[in-house]
Amino acid sequence: MANITVMDHPLIQHKIGWIRRKTIGSRDFREIVEEIAMLMCYEATRGLELVDVEIETPICTATVKELKGKKVAVIPILRAGLGMLEGILSMIPTAKVGHIGLYRDHTTLKPVEYYSKLPEDCAQREVFVVDPMLATGGSAVAAIQILKDKGVKNIHFMCIIAAPEGVKAMTDAHPDVDLYIGAIDEKLNEHGYIVPGLGDAGDRIFGTQ
Repeated sequence: MANITVMDHPLIQHKIGWIRRKTIGSRDFREIVEEIAMLMCYEATRGLELVDVEIETPICTATVKELKGKKVAVIPILRAGLGMLEGILSMIPTAKVGHIGLYRDHTTLKPVEYYSKLPEDCAQREVFVVDPMLATGGSAVAAIQILKDKGVKNIHFMCIIAAPEGVKAMTDAHPDVDLYIGAIDEKLNEHGYIVPGLGDAGDRIFGTQ
């Protein structure tokens, strides 16, 4: 069964409240989304394993902690997921980056794949798939299936705002994938948008309509 973590950190909640405001412009929206992603990354990587390593400090030999085994890959779902990428890379600058391009058909609300490029060793990495919004769940479910089809096993999903319908779709389709969510909202409206949500994250990040 999927482990669902809803972020209750005061800074994350405060910043989510800011990006919900329709008066926030694209520049501020982008910056705050990056900050939220950085804070969420800090929480979502808490379970990564550590190993003891012997090093030399300027004073003496010491035993320190380093990340064990698998390295990290970050896979933003295009295009809105790009808004979270730099925040995560500021925390894990050595992470490799892949991209999965999916858009939601506004008539059927189903995801359509148009691009996929992953690190060659993605299957050996701890993979974090990121997208600001988990609405119907279609794009996230499809993106994770693409990864699984390529042999990736250690997958986590991070989003800033989710609808209950999207959470259910994800846990039904991929019960082995842990979810890290900034806030779970009330519902989806008849157009498939999260209520109260924050509108179209991609449009707000990139200043498009």
